[in-house]
Amino acid sequence: MPLKTVKKDAADKLTLEWVLHVKNYKLTLDKARCAGCQICSLACPKEAIKLERQPKIAGQKAKKAKVDIDLAKCNFCGICDITCPYGAIKVTVNGEHAPNVIAKESYPELIRDIKVDASQCPKDCDDCAEVCPLGLLKVASRLTFDGKPVTDLAALSPGDRKHVQLNLAVQKEYCPTCRRCEFKCPAGAVKVRKAFEGKIAIDQSKCPEGCKDCLDVCPITDTLILGENGKVNVNEAFCDYCGACKAVCPAPEALTLTRTKILHTPVHSGTWNKALARLTSEEASVQELTAVAAKKRKDAVARRFVFEEAIR
Repeated sequence: MPLKTVKKDAADKLTLEWVLHVKNYKLTLDKARCAGCQICSLACPKEAIKLERQPKIAGQKAKKAKVDIDLAKCNFCGICDITCPYGAIKVTVNGEHAPNVIAKESYPELIRDIKVDASQCPKDCDDCAEVCPLGLLKVASRLTFDGKPVTDLAALSPGDRKHVQLNLAVQKEYCPTCRRCEFKCPAGAVKVRKAFEGKIAIDQSKCPEGCKDCLDVCPITDTLILGENGKVNVNEAFCDYCGACKAVCPAPEALTLTRTKILHTPVHSGTWNKALARLTSEEASVQELTAVAAKKRKDAVARRFVFEEAIR
């Protein structure tokens, strides 16, 4: 049992803490990065995380749902940390970022598959940095022959300019893989695989008149778009299926969102299987387990074939 427990809810962050004899567990929620989505609350095995809809003030945009964490239920396992698509939650032990479920290999890590081919980037282009809705891209031009940063291209000779190449830095730990940069950049310059796949649909006939709460809170620009009829339309190309829209929708039957697949590192555990069912569906969970079992059988047959060939 902890010697001391602490919970602080400040304007910029929510902090939970366990103080033990030799260990100090801390969970920090960065409210600026938090999208008020559903992922952490669904993934939490202790049901310690809840979403609270914020009151709507007339004439103002809707506010994203507030995330609250019950200190009495939280055991600092780190599942919320690992699963958050925005990297808004961090769990540390004695100041080190080391979620227990990763150390015990009982839970997978979310894969943020982002590949950049700087050779395909025009030298004077920074469109990807401008289009990123979360400001996670930074472009810097550097001389390839000596590695020194270039601050003024006009000061270089035409010959030297040929050796300038863009260096694109991506803050992957905070990237929800919306693919806005990929769509904006020249073909082949940036390739992104979504960490979450799924389906989202809006039944406009069931939307309250004049309501655009989902659009107000969506963290990814141009995923939800206001049509000429005043109703919200969906552009799934950029949707990361976080559920921030679903969390604030006043008419639950108007907006349907289903996650069908999660891109993650290999793992086989009851903890992950249960989380997967909550985050996606029982059907999607069964499909993944079936695929994993099939791969294991295939690998076993391959190993047996290699062994039999070796002893002949």
